[in-house]
Amino acid sequence: MKIHQLIKNHQPCFSFEFFPPKDDAGFDALFETIRLLKNLQPDYVSVTYGAGGSTRKKTVELVGRIKTEIGLETMAHLTCAGASRSEILRVVEGFHSKGIENIMALRGDPPQKQRTFTPHPEGFRYASELVQFLRSHFDFSLGAACYPEKHPECPTFELDLENLKRKVDGGADFLISQLFFDNHDFFSFAEKTWKEGIRIPLIAGIMPILSVPQIRRFTQMCGARIPPSLSRLIETFQDDPKAVEQCGIYHATSQCMELLEQKIPGIHFYTLNRSRATWTIFENLKNEKKLPPSPGLLPS
Repeated sequence: MKIHQLIKNHQPCFSFEFFPPKDDAGFDALFETIRLLKNLQPDYVSVTYGAGGSTRKKTVELVGRIKTEIGLETMAHLTCAGASRSEILRVVEGFHSKGIENIMALRGDPPQKQRTFTPHPEGFRYASELVQFLRSHFDFSLGAACYPEKHPECPTFELDLENLKRKVDGGADFLISQLFFDNHDFFSFAEKTWKEGIRIPLIAGIMPILSVPQIRRFTQMCGARIPPSLSRLIETFQDDPKAVEQCGIYHATSQCMELLEQKIPGIHFYTLNRSRATWTIFENLKNEKKLPPSPGLLPS
């Protein structure tokens, strides 16, 4: 089923994001994680596309297997990076042959050894161009990315909103946000998109903090801000992985509670291919109508 229809028919909509593992053992472990998380009844799951399109074959294989073997609705990520239009067309035809109806259209990150994005001479420079191309050739439900704190490469917030509007006008059906840790940033961004005339569903992207080095690396890449109080807290417990995970789960649960109170259309969890944190947050949301008890690390 197409995701924009799922969002329309069922709110709030919950989804999980995974990335293709590097080897067969990783695939087996991931499938076990996805089978476990299926019990939470997500509306759909998504699979990422590596930097420079490095995992395109694995992404095609994985979304197909998740849909046919596990029985979950899937969305495939697709990027412009390192690919010509004809190569992108072949990948999309592969998705179509596996019954995939949903694509997350992205510019993508450059290959690891490349500091800046350089488009393929026969490809696309921007995600908005990819969205337009897909909309003109296929009938997929199309998702696009948005950035509550501005894309790190964009010089101004105003220009970033203009770029987002191009994706929406080009045919995007819904938006999924970059991870963020301060709901004020998301609510402020949502208000600005509305003023810009953007009316498609805006899904909040949530990543629970599981380790200090990992989240520092992610936030440096994507430009997300960790509030000072949360930053000080996780640094205090950075030598205790279990305590850091407790803090991350507590904070993510708090975020989700407030977001759901404001009737947002959905939440997209960046799972990092793990089940425990996402499972715990879901149990908190399901079983508690208020913030769960403090883990002993945060003020009640």
